[in-house]
Amino acid sequence: MAIDNPRVVLASSSSARLKVLRAAGVNPDVMVPGVDEVFSAPDTAGRVCEIARVKGLAGRGLVGETPSVATVLIAADTMLDIDGVSYGKPHDVEVARQRLHGMSGGSGVLYTGHYLAVAPAGGPWVDVVEVAETTVHFAAMTDDEIEAYLNTGEPLEVAGSFTMDGFGGPFIAGIEGDASNVIGLSLPLLRVMLMKLGVSWTSLWGSS
Repeated sequence: MAIDNPRVVLASSSSARLKVLRAAGVNPDVMVPGVDEVFSAPDTAGRVCEIARVKGLAGRGLVGETPSVATVLIAADTMLDIDGVSYGKPHDVEVARQRLHGMSGGSGVLYTGHYLAVAPAGGPWVDVVEVAETTVHFAAMTDDEIEAYLNTGEPLEVAGSFTMDGFGGPFIAGIEGDASNVIGLSLPLLRVMLMKLGVSWTSLWGSS
């Protein structure tokens, strides 16, 4: 599919995902689809892909099935897997507190499901869904550090109750895999997904 300088749409309310794209030279329009993040997949990798697809299809609905200009649409979902248990956003202080104590000094695998859809002017859309995974090793946090981190409010509204590019960065002892995936989107994976659909990553630079 020959598409040059397409409009890029990020179907997400995540400021971190927007930041990752902008830092890489992509300036998307943001559309936030209202969807229920429910899943039936038995494992974390399947769940994030399932939810990413739902978000992406809802985003396509906002754009329209026959977009007036060539469009690339990106949606994603992230969860932290620890010993086979999936953790999304805690929303609640006590839930986040329990998670941070459980994560302290341990490791988990952060999964991000990526939905990518591409359409020339007038459509039709073609799409692909893939998952990125990064192993995250957490530092041993003191009780005081956990309470101070909770007081920032940051761990309440992020998957897995931590960030790498914010207050939580000092508490990550190391990672195995793609760093941008931990922040919000795996740029290397998105590049490969675009190539599968015949679109060059560099054609997104300066978009929107």
